[in-house]
Amino acid sequence: MSLSVVRQLACLLVLAGAALPGAAQDVPPPPSPAEPGLVVAEAAQQQLGRPYRLAGDSPVGFDCSGLARFAHALLGIELPRTAREQRVGSLPLSREELQPGDLVFFTTGRRLLVNHVGVYLGEGRFVHAPRHGSPVRVATLDEPWFKRRFAAGGRYWDPAGRVPDGP
Repeated sequence: MSLSVVRQLACLLVLAGAALPGAAQDVPPPPSPAEPGLVVAEAAQQQLGRPYRLAGDSPVGFDCSGLARFAHALLGIELPRTAREQRVGSLPLSREELQPGDLVFFTTGRRLLVNHVGVYLGEGRFVHAPRHGSPVRVATLDEPWFKRRFAAGGRYWDPAGRVPDGP
């Protein structure tokens, strides 16, 4: 079995709550394929509290771009590895166009290059893996730090519910 297939299966188990010992059995079913953004947003939100891990892209630990990759894997969408590459490869969106499951990109360095990404939840909220020592958490686009550094939104999923062919 390829690593991509194993990751997708792990994603499905985590989203369903089956990968966690003692997980509740009344987990609601994931959104229908007609709501791909909600699938991505929910997958990211399920990772709240997971540790930060440089280059991490699994529930063992995430960095920002690894969390985005993990959340999109449920739809069979393979994202590039870094936040900057994810920005370049995505459909550009303004803040006003954001929908749950979209990516939000930030510039955090002096060179004003995109180097941080989160998964948008709606109502100005997003999930991200901030930095070493800080677990995956929710933040808002209106927090001063993020408001100053917001670069753009981006999308990899199709709002019509069509899932792209895998690599």
